[in-house]
Amino acid sequence: MTGDTSDHATDAATDAFVAHRNLLFTVAYELLGSAADAEDVLQETWLRWVTVDLARVRDQRAYLVRITTRQALNRLRTMKRRKEAYVGSWLPEPLLTTPDVAEDVELAESVSMALLLVLETLSPTERAVFVLREAFGVDYDEIAAAVDKSPAAVRQIAHRARQHVEARRPRQVVSPGEARVVLESFQRALETRDLQGLLDVLAPDVVLVGDGGGVKQAVPRPVSSAGKVARMFVGGLGKLTGTITAGPTVVNGSPALVVYLDGELDGIMAARVEDGRITGLYYVRNPEKLTRVGAETALTLR
Repeated sequence: MTGDTSDHATDAATDAFVAHRNLLFTVAYELLGSAADAEDVLQETWLRWVTVDLARVRDQRAYLVRITTRQALNRLRTMKRRKEAYVGSWLPEPLLTTPDVAEDVELAESVSMALLLVLETLSPTERAVFVLREAFGVDYDEIAAAVDKSPAAVRQIAHRARQHVEARRPRQVVSPGEARVVLESFQRALETRDLQGLLDVLAPDVVLVGDGGGVKQAVPRPVSSAGKVARMFVGGLGKLTGTITAGPTVVNGSPALVVYLDGELDGIMAARVEDGRITGLYYVRNPEKLTRVGAETALTLR
């Protein structure tokens, strides 16, 4: 009889976890910017979840989000040390996303490369509070339980984090169609090594960030201004012995380019588009971060 009860409890725990898995992955990914670490957090969440007495859990979704947040916060602190030792610039791990992610403006913005990079400038607790409140609409009391702060403290942290992010996030959210048109122009100029074409599509204050992780060559630090970025692309491509081609894809809910060198995957180019021009380019070449661009990842805020 005890065995049957135990099996039933495990089945109930499994059903609840599976039902909310995409949500929990999205929470962990937005907190960490790393799919590999998010998967590890989900594993740790599961191991804790199966020990919980479900009869005492009033809201399973909220409880699972709380466990996930705590595990992600622990991992964020260890990732900080990893990032300090990282070779060159660190970019979030790009995810090939399902069409419904791009259609959900709120979700697409919350997982965009541009916003994830802004979130990197917050402290772990600020990031957790901001993400849970702004993206997932979690109430202050529940956030307080997840981050071990008082509701009053959480409100202050949320206010401070919101001001910090608003000052740095993209000024406008463009439609996928508009972003796609701009990226197509960039792609044509890139493939034909058209300097003027690049200058036309890049904003004067564009910033290029490359992530090779010490495995692939990439710009060691961000490069600013349309002239410098355009000349770097044209000059750099001129030194290549192979052929560069690019194709459209959707990464983190936004149009992006998948770049090939002699037909082999070289990297993912994500972009921040504002007022019809590219204001940010994020080129991920680190092979360890390209494992999730071969199959779509399901994300959700609910």
